[in-house]
Amino acid sequence: MSQPDLVVTKPLILWLLGDGKPGHQNQSLGLAEALARRGPCEVHRISIVGKRGFLARLKAANQASAGLPKPDLIISAGHATHIALLWLARKHRAKSIVLMSPSLPTSWFDLCIVPAHDFPHGSKKANLILTRGALNRVAPPETCDRSGRMILIGGPSSSHGWDGRQLLDSLAEISATGDWQLTDSRRTPAGFLDQIRQSLPAIEVFPHQETTADWLPEKLAGAAEIWVTEDSVSMIYEALSSGAKVGLLPAPRNQNHSRVLRGLEQLIVDGFFTPFAMWEKSRALKVPNSILREADRCAEEVIRRFDHPQTG
Repeated sequence: MSQPDLVVTKPLILWLLGDGKPGHQNQSLGLAEALARRGPCEVHRISIVGKRGFLARLKAANQASAGLPKPDLIISAGHATHIALLWLARKHRAKSIVLMSPSLPTSWFDLCIVPAHDFPHGSKKANLILTRGALNRVAPPETCDRSGRMILIGGPSSSHGWDGRQLLDSLAEISATGDWQLTDSRRTPAGFLDQIRQSLPAIEVFPHQETTADWLPEKLAGAAEIWVTEDSVSMIYEALSSGAKVGLLPAPRNQNHSRVLRGLEQLIVDGFFTPFAMWEKSRALKVPNSILREADRCAEEVIRRFDHPQTG
């Protein structure tokens, strides 16, 4: 990976406020780890898991943060964290960074980092950064020695249905090209992994419940080729952040004009990955036109905006 444009020279104290949801946690850690690639960061995680109502969340945040060093930045994702984020930032005179389109006015936060599909017509708000997809923890490795082959399986969602038979047929074609490793998500229908084990022995299966939080980012960073089902937006952007060649497995679409599908179609047009139908003709995944480095881009912008001591 090339050297970052900006480097933090004074240690940053980061508080990550979390609601316990893995997707939200990955976004906050993605930004924190990108900041840490630019210099020393001291990261503290504050949990309000299971707390209902803003008073209970404020109390939990206050208790969890007691005794921690004064933060420079407080980062969170998830609607349940918003009021506590603002309260902690004001109490400690820290900058508030929310990693989604907030349920409260964007002007209340120092910075909002939001997927562009939430603002399809763009925005000129000074405290808003639009990204391709949500931030994640995956970053291309420093070396080019990559040999892994990964398959990421999602499941039914508001935008997509499920066709296990079609997916198994597609996986059979892919696994004929060699050995692959596969993991699923919490939305993958029960029993599907057993079907893969029984019918496709060339695919080594790793249920997501049996992997650690660091397992998938590390696997993706070492992969040369990745296939991902189009129903899983988060997995798609993780794959595209890895620097690997990426293929897109089809899934039945419930809608034809949703913001999620518009985003997928634009990624195809922009040459980020190879649809399965195109791969069937060439039997090759194309090199992406570019690699998504959204967490790194946002980390650079955070340093610029909040004027921390820097060199570069």
